[in-house]
Amino acid sequence: MPQLLAAAQANANRGFDDARLFEAGPAYGNTNEGGQQRTVCAVWQARPPRHWRAAPQPDIFDIKRDLLIVLEALGAPVGSLQTSSDAPAHWRPGRTGALKLGSKVIAYYGEIHPRALKAIGVEAPALAFEIFLDALPAPRAKGRTKPPLEKLDLQPLTRDFAFIVDDGVSAQDVVRAAYGADKALIADVNLFDVYRGERMSAGKKSLAIEVTLQPREKTLTDAEIEAASAKIVTAVVKATGGTLRG
Repeated sequence: MPQLLAAAQANANRGFDDARLFEAGPAYGNTNEGGQQRTVCAVWQARPPRHWRAAPQPDIFDIKRDLLIVLEALGAPVGSLQTSSDAPAHWRPGRTGALKLGSKVIAYYGEIHPRALKAIGVEAPALAFEIFLDALPAPRAKGRTKPPLEKLDLQPLTRDFAFIVDDGVSAQDVVRAAYGADKALIADVNLFDVYRGERMSAGKKSLAIEVTLQPREKTLTDAEIEAASAKIVTAVVKATGGTLRG
């Protein structure tokens, strides 16, 4: 990771901002036997381009999206991973996370601590993820064929939902519940806002998600969209104990 961050900074110094770099190879946690791990690391010194409409600064959710794409390509059981806030000291508290499978850490992701960046001469902010390949379960036995590519001619549509939940409820719980509401229709779920403030009761927060509905056989009617929306709300409320924010 330090070498990748230094390379990203070298790119930035030469005018190539917003560099995304990755490397696969051994990483050494210590000098003991077994201290070496096969690792995939990626860094992103996020610098949004100048634009008349201000672009949002990339954050933990952007790098987590990239991480999940890579894990899925590696055959990891993405749907079974749990999110934790525990991370080593060079990650920034509150802006990083860990993905675990049982007690094993599969990956760390998020924002590198500004003090760690300063120590190696790299400008903040910088995002990264680190995957520990030896912690991934063995791939499934060969012989299963992939399902045929599904051609989707109908345009997807999105609906936004905001839920008030207890502060201890994770965003992943909300996303997973929304996904499961209608697996045949829901193509994607993304968290786009987390709000804690004076409009929230003590110990509460608002989590807002965007749900993509992908019709397959015919354009959805208003009634079908409302029915799908009701399923999503019911599933999230049941799974989290939250309420739909008005």
